[in-house]
Amino acid sequence: MGIVALVLWAGTACVGLYLMAKWLAGGISRQTTKVSRFPPSLILAHPLCAAAGFGFWAAYLLTGHVSFAWTAFGVLCGSSLLGFTMLTRWLPGRGGKHARGAEQRFPGQAVILHGLVGVATLVLVLIAATIVSRP
Repeated sequence: MGIVALVLWAGTACVGLYLMAKWLAGGISRQTTKVSRFPPSLILAHPLCAAAGFGFWAAYLLTGHVSFAWTAFGVLCGSSLLGFTMLTRWLPGRGGKHARGAEQRFPGQAVILHGLVGVATLVLVLIAATIVSRP
């Protein structure tokens, strides 16, 4: 189960990198307004937390230390909350009159895929950490 979570985590990261590339390509140089629903700190904190959690999960898989598994889960929870914040900021502007910046051009299927695989990863990490914590 731990390896499956790692693979899902990597898949989520790939879709997230695609979304970030879309934001960078269409957002910074061609942005029509100076106001964005996605502040750069939010855009950077979400993947940095996910990458740190991925590192802790890999450390857990390599060492078997349960503390790494729970640390990975905690960091992943933080990244998930940041991702949920981005989702709630993206939804109202999706093609509507209040849409601003490059995030209005995110492909909806990529956003949905990123979110669903991210939630599946979070659940698998929680289940795996719980199982290995049993005495």
